[in-house]
Amino acid sequence: MMELFIEFTNLVLNTYALFIIGFFVFVNVFYFSMYAISFGAIITYLRRHEFCDYRVIMQSELAPPVSILAPAFNESATCVESVISLLKLNYPTAEVLFINDGSRDNTLEIMIIEFDLIKTERAYIPAIATKEVRGIYVSRKTEYRNLIVVDKVNGGKADALNVGINVSRYPLVCAIDADSILESDALLKVAKPFLDDDRVIAVGGIVRIANGCKIERGHVLDVRLSKKLIPSFQVIEYYRAYLSGRMGWGAINGLLIISGAFGLFSREIVLKVGGYKHNTVGEDMELIVRMHRYCLENNIPYSVEFVPDPVCWTEAPETLKILGRQRNRWHRGLLDTLLIHKKMLFNKRYKVLGLVSVPYFVFIELLGPVIEAIGYVAVGLGFYFGMVNAEIFTLFFVVSVIYGVMFSISSVILEEISFHRYPRTQDLLKLLVLAVVENFGYRQITVWWRIKAFWDYARGVQSWGVMTRVGFKRK
Repeated sequence: MMELFIEFTNLVLNTYALFIIGFFVFVNVFYFSMYAISFGAIITYLRRHEFCDYRVIMQSELAPPVSILAPAFNESATCVESVISLLKLNYPTAEVLFINDGSRDNTLEIMIIEFDLIKTERAYIPAIATKEVRGIYVSRKTEYRNLIVVDKVNGGKADALNVGINVSRYPLVCAIDADSILESDALLKVAKPFLDDDRVIAVGGIVRIANGCKIERGHVLDVRLSKKLIPSFQVIEYYRAYLSGRMGWGAINGLLIISGAFGLFSREIVLKVGGYKHNTVGEDMELIVRMHRYCLENNIPYSVEFVPDPVCWTEAPETLKILGRQRNRWHRGLLDTLLIHKKMLFNKRYKVLGLVSVPYFVFIELLGPVIEAIGYVAVGLGFYFGMVNAEIFTLFFVVSVIYGVMFSISSVILEEISFHRYPRTQDLLKLLVLAVVENFGYRQITVWWRIKAFWDYARGVQSWGVMTRVGFKRK
């Protein structure tokens, strides 16, 4: 009986080993292809914008006005810095809508005092159904005349964004996180695709980690890596996600995600698709997929683009506990979005999305952690039953680590040769070392968080989890 069990186990492990090898080869070939596309797209972007004078856009009457939406829940630590940075953005015509989503801390009180706000009698017209709006405030100071603060009953980020869309007056809406800081010319650069091509319905901008940077009154004065490991690991992850990932997806019009921290949208299309979905924690991704579907199903020529230059700085989690909550929520949002739009999978009606983007996100991004975790278990069982060839395992392990390190380092190098945001040599060296170190422990922890997301989703967990902020540090 034991012999049969061992033979069966051996068959299962060998079969899974072949599957893992095939999966590994496919994933890395795909990653290499996306990296090549991203590299070409960044070079093209840099060449096109080398002689671009954004002062022309600043002075142009054709530049579309923008409404900047900043939803906030318990953001007292960062709200003032963030709003000040938004008010100082270089753009011809823009309004800043700060939406207080029923914060339980003193976020609203801080805003009222800092910006000398008064409550208005302005009527609220809900083109998209939302929770109750308790008040709309404006500033008595002329330098803040473009600031509107909306206080509402707590309904979640999606509901707060929908309130902002309802209150907004302009054809483009820019959704950001209230704990984010935009560089002064970021809005000009992310709005340029709308001027270049009237088919553009959404544009995403790059998000970078602010932890460790010197920040004063809404401006990043000195870019540095955090002295803590957790935020520094995330810098590498963001490089891979944005420069080696979203840049490539945008180049083939297959981009499914525009970060909730920084994105610019056509208000008209957002209203036509019904705004942000309330009952999902992945509202930013779900909206983009729905906008894709709306245009494809109605034969509307369109494009969703990503630009790597306009920078949004955000405060990243500094502890494993908070980071785990964030990654769990991201994976639940991915799972929910893919289930909502499951009819797109391998559906040629949806072109690049149906045949490439959605399959990638299902089998690599969504199920990848499960496949990897099962691989760890299979290796452990193989060693226990003496079925693993130590030399072959070591070779495969070394090769897989080398490939992982190669793509991480390539992302760092791509950043260095294109935008050079980290000027200090010691920061670059630290990133290169962390690109190796992250494969031993940190990667496995993130796999566990993403697997746990399946269990939490099955239990019906909808919460974001408490995301503690320490605030932007002034040095």
